[in-house]
Amino acid sequence: MLLELSGISKHFGGIMAVKDIGFGVKEGSILALIGPNGAGKTTLFNIITGTLLPETGSVTINGRELVGLKPYEIASAGITRTFQNLQLFGSMTVLENVMAGAYLRSKKGFLRSFFSFPGTCREEKRIREESLILLEEIGLAETAGLPATQLPFGKQRLLEIARALASKPALVLLDEPAAGLNPSETEALTDYLKKLKTKGTAMILIEHDMQTVMEAADRIVVLNFGQIIAEGTPAEIQAHPEVIKAYLGEDEKIA
Repeated sequence: MLLELSGISKHFGGIMAVKDIGFGVKEGSILALIGPNGAGKTTLFNIITGTLLPETGSVTINGRELVGLKPYEIASAGITRTFQNLQLFGSMTVLENVMAGAYLRSKKGFLRSFFSFPGTCREEKRIREESLILLEEIGLAETAGLPATQLPFGKQRLLEIARALASKPALVLLDEPAAGLNPSETEALTDYLKKLKTKGTAMILIEHDMQTVMEAADRIVVLNFGQIIAEGTPAEIQAHPEVIKAYLGEDEKIA
């Protein structure tokens, strides 16, 4: 198992955000984390990436404990993420945003890239070429020289995903990646996620677009009021009575 969560609990004051959460993610697989608003999905993302500390429990990647590590240490261990609210470098170009993500695995580092240290130019060229390839794959190559803020919202969402992938992480956490995308962009994103999976990239997906979830995910974990109420394949989750009740409040099948 690539990533494992065990016994994760977190309170905010008197509110239980998540309680005794445990699940695993295999290499080259997509796990969808779904549930009503306030179910605890983003809290789990923040715990995995080190911006929140759980009160109990363990998070490991390839057996290495992550709880207590700084966010940059967790990123260096192979986990990157996108955010529900876009967090791009607005003063930089589309290409520069992706290159910034790639510097995480750079031997020279982000700051050294601005100076003429030996080897920096060669590595800068490699990062630039790889970033352009990534933009081509995600459909943004023609916008490479534009300021990131000039892109429509949907394309900014894709750019944030490209930046998260630029460091070639073992696991990417995607927080509502289809939000703001039109139907054709959503379809292209779903196809791209499935393509990434075949290359060995694992993903945890928070998404309210159920068609994307059902088409892309290998397994689904369903949260409600901070607790897991179901886990299984898309087919199993579609027909699960507790999931149907949590979403619809009646006996209908989730589309």
